[in-house]
Amino acid sequence: MILNKKELFASLPSVDEVLGDNRIVETLKVYPRSLVLDSIRKTINLYREQIKKLNEEETKKFEVVFDKIINNTLELIEVNYSLSLKKVINGTGIVVHTNLGRSLLSETIKDEVWNSASRYSNLEYDLEKGDRGSRYTHLTNIIKRLTNAEDVLVVNNNAAAVLLVLNTLAKEGEAIVSRGELVEVGGAFRIPSIMELSGAKLVEVGATNKTHLKDYEEAINEETKVLMKVHTSNYRILGFTQSVEIDELAKLGKKYKVPVIEDLGSGVFVDLSKYGLSYEPTVLDSLNKGADIVTFSGDKMLGGPQAGIIVGKKEYIEKMKKNQLTRALRVDKLTICALEATLRMYLDEEKAIKNIPTLRMLTYSEEEIIEKSNMLFNEIKNKELNINIHIEDGLSQVGGGSMPLEIIKSKVIAIKPNNINVSTLERKLREGKHHIIGRIYDDKYILDVRTIFEDEFEIIVEELEKALK
Repeated sequence: MILNKKELFASLPSVDEVLGDNRIVETLKVYPRSLVLDSIRKTINLYREQIKKLNEEETKKFEVVFDKIINNTLELIEVNYSLSLKKVINGTGIVVHTNLGRSLLSETIKDEVWNSASRYSNLEYDLEKGDRGSRYTHLTNIIKRLTNAEDVLVVNNNAAAVLLVLNTLAKEGEAIVSRGELVEVGGAFRIPSIMELSGAKLVEVGATNKTHLKDYEEAINEETKVLMKVHTSNYRILGFTQSVEIDELAKLGKKYKVPVIEDLGSGVFVDLSKYGLSYEPTVLDSLNKGADIVTFSGDKMLGGPQAGIIVGKKEYIEKMKKNQLTRALRVDKLTICALEATLRMYLDEEKAIKNIPTLRMLTYSEEEIIEKSNMLFNEIKNKELNINIHIEDGLSQVGGGSMPLEIIKSKVIAIKPNNINVSTLERKLREGKHHIIGRIYDDKYILDVRTIFEDEFEIIVEELEKALK
């Protein structure tokens, strides 16, 4: 029987002893030796620190179990070798969750993306001519077909798209924008700041809540290079308001021969009002109403990878292609492949709604949501865990700076643990192997089924069991 800390310290195995264990020897075949050694040292040091903190009574009861040290080391090796960017389960009900990776790519395109990523491709090679080609041609035809635009250019995100458009068309000139449309997007990036970086001079017109066509017209002079409209996709001004529609602005632009730009922010190709959501202007709508250039995101509501898409008049986009910024803002082969494969689904709207996760989650019927909630509820209930559990009405959100007023009726699983507090349950599930992200409301742990996949139900049950032990 060990009676003091000195004997406990002496009972700790050496690094070489742990390194010689067959389980660790097998691990060395998979993981780097330096990582394994570091994990062994850290595990032994953790035990040393733990022993230091023991009082006299705890010291008598404490045991150094070799198998536990091995298991702890193996766990640490796996944690240290795993990627920092991890898969999580989104139980928040926020569909386009910026902090959780925004839009999800469709399962149906993974083989095509992997084939392009793991083998050589014709990224900048013209197969017909047998000569150097352009990476931008891979997306041109599909986007032209979906939007009827004269030309297309894709960069790495929508802020980059706006920067490139303004730098090309309005550098050292004036860009007129309504004061009520000077938005801030995620991470404190603001339209005025992007405009300043582009070299364009911002000219604000109108008031925060009201802007009239005459406000734009009175501001036009020989220095005016563009008229710009920014769709306020991440907030709304309500009440005594007025704004100038893109068709009115387009007519004014033609009158003074000034290009009109519309930044949609979160672009859509499908009229979602047909599926019970509020109307959001589609890319095709903006072009049909006369916008010379339209910019929008490739992820968010579109459901593809992060990208900034520029569509519109060929004469303007040709200038952008020659801008030196274009190379700095260009997209890579993974983005091109994933975006083309996603956009291809929009050729069949029914297929897009079914297979693009963002659209699928936004357009679930009430019956489908009820069915999902019953399935998850029953799987948890059947385990007879030490919890109170109910299905309750909930409200989902679009998220991602899109449709800020849109609240979607949903169903949530409300869990009240009996043996631990709700905050502890939330932490354990968040820090667990599968990183379940839920929320706490009214002293209950809430999981919104809208953003949870059915193949994640079993994982949630397993993680709940572990967390409640």
